[in-house]
Amino acid sequence: MSKKNQHVVPHSSGWAVRGAGNERVTSVHVTQREAIGAARETVIRQGSEMLIHGENGRIRERNTYGKDPYPPKG
Repeated sequence: MSKKNQHVVPHSSGWAVRGAGNERVTSVHVTQREAIGAARETVIRQGSEMLIHGENGRIRERNTYGKDPYPPKG
């Protein structure tokens, strides 16, 4: 199984989950919350990172699941 980061992106039918570097989306959801839930399940299983984009397409949040190469101190 590849450890691709998962992006939650705007889609013409609502919101989509897309693996990093993929042209096709993995899944399409009506709400961003549903898309985040689906992406979270995948990244927890893979130990990768989830990047959540806003309606303008810019990354607004990122969450790492698994081993973080730069964990915060303290």
